[in-house]
Amino acid sequence: MPDPASDIWLRWRLPVQALVILAIVTLPFLFLRVVTQNSLAAAALVTHSSLVQTAVRTLMYDVRDLEAAAVSRATGIDTAVIRDRAQQSATDVPIALQSLTQLTRDNPSQQVRIGMLRANVEPRVALAKQIQANTSPTQLRQAVEILTTRYPIRETAGAIMAEEQRLLANRQRDADRQGRWAINLTWIAMAAQLLLLGLITYFSQRHITRRMAAESAFNRASARAESVLQTVREPIVLLDAELRVVMHNAAFCELYALGNDVHDISLTDVGDGAWGDPALLQRLKDVLMRGRELWDYEQMQVDAAGVNRTMLVNARTMPLPDSDDRVVLMTVSDISTRKADEDRIRELNRQLEGKVDQVTEVNQELEAFSYSVSHDLRAPLRHIGGFADKLGRHLGDRADEKSLHYLEIIGGSATRMSTLIDDLLVYSRLGRSALRLQAVDMQSLVVETRAMLDANAQTDTPGRRIEWQVAPLPILIADENMMRQVWMNLLGNAVKYSGNRDVTRIAIKHDRLDDGSHQFSVGDNGVGFDMEYAAKLFGVFQRMHRASEYPGTGIGLASVRRVLMRHGGRIWAEATSDVGATFHFVLPASLDTPVPVRNAISI
Repeated sequence: MPDPASDIWLRWRLPVQALVILAIVTLPFLFLRVVTQNSLAAAALVTHSSLVQTAVRTLMYDVRDLEAAAVSRATGIDTAVIRDRAQQSATDVPIALQSLTQLTRDNPSQQVRIGMLRANVEPRVALAKQIQANTSPTQLRQAVEILTTRYPIRETAGAIMAEEQRLLANRQRDADRQGRWAINLTWIAMAAQLLLLGLITYFSQRHITRRMAAESAFNRASARAESVLQTVREPIVLLDAELRVVMHNAAFCELYALGNDVHDISLTDVGDGAWGDPALLQRLKDVLMRGRELWDYEQMQVDAAGVNRTMLVNARTMPLPDSDDRVVLMTVSDISTRKADEDRIRELNRQLEGKVDQVTEVNQELEAFSYSVSHDLRAPLRHIGGFADKLGRHLGDRADEKSLHYLEIIGGSATRMSTLIDDLLVYSRLGRSALRLQAVDMQSLVVETRAMLDANAQTDTPGRRIEWQVAPLPILIADENMMRQVWMNLLGNAVKYSGNRDVTRIAIKHDRLDDGSHQFSVGDNGVGFDMEYAAKLFGVFQRMHRASEYPGTGIGLASVRRVLMRHGGRIWAEATSDVGATFHFVLPASLDTPVPVRNAISI
């Protein structure tokens, strides 16, 4: 199977290599260019500081020249050379101030100092010019005195020079640092180039190794696919555009008695013309030319022994990894046995339908019987009970003790017979009525049943104590009325058969079995029973005790068993005579609901 990461690398390998080579060429150039620009900028700043210092010195020189000429004039020395120097200095001083101002325009603190310098230089220049133009000795002495005592400029010029000297030192350090950076980045760029070249070599080698491993894995996968193709028992054949056999597996050869080296033969030559059906050939051509698919096409074939076989054919186009030719992959299955089984199943279904009709007829007869029991048998019972009562009232005081006893037996027997009929009808309906499945809260059913039984017990035996222990019970999908019948019978029996105890103890438990099914238990401390007769417990009219001791018809447990069986469950009992009994029943996990189990209740 091809590696997606390898395919992505193959698609992007050349662009990635081109980008890496471009990075090797351009990144060092860009780094060096930036460093060179920074070095040039640092050198320019150094030059700028030197220019500022030169401008300050030139200004001071021009001012001193102008003042010297003025002093010479005041002392009586007046020559053409001195006058020319004074005139030139007077012209150069404003120019020098303007140049100095322009050079320091990016330095606010220097601009302030130059402003102070200008404020002192301009009056000194004006005084020098006044001395040159004045002839009065007194005025000359006053002007020279002012010139030499006022408007100091040396300290301000010194401050400007000191600031520029500091800036020059800093800028010189920056220039030296940029130079070192240039050297270091040159080495770093060379190391980066070597690293990038090494990475290209490493990834290229790794790609070659992976490519070789992928080719080896592909060869192994091809060998495994060929092995699977030859091992699978489903006949498989690959057909080209002319419906000629390109590839087949051993099962196809075995099915049509072909040699393993059969290749490049027409499909119509396989199996002595078994594939000569024009309809099938046309469908295969449609699959090839129109891209359709052939699903579960049944074809009758006759083998070399003359036996008819039903073949199930499936076909679809398949791309070849090494060619653009369209081919058809066809699978063939011999379903003769399955067809025979289907025919047999249809026959059995026909017979089953007849049985269903018979069962329906029997059910209708049972319905008629139930109706007869419910109506036709009740009328004589009502007559027996009614006339026995009338006879008792008719005899009145004339009836002796034996007559009253006989009448009581007649009435009681009629009542018991009516109860038996009712229970039989309930038992019959439990087996015939449809299940109405819904979410049934077992906890609520037990609580309702317990409340009813507690009330009846207090009515029949005032002061009777019943201790209930109810474990957490689940919510299941079941028929609610039928489940109510189960709990009513089981809990009613527990209360009834433990009536001779001072304190009746009834425990209701629930456990989840390993297979997910639910096991419920109802235990009591009553009279119990002999386990030798446990097999008769769940039969109709089967009783372990005399009716005079514990009333009942013997239908309850049979009804419980029928309900549980209809829900896919089962029931059994464990008991010890005069100790108590425990009834266990299991319901399957298929009745589960996602509702969580409630907390235990203990009373």
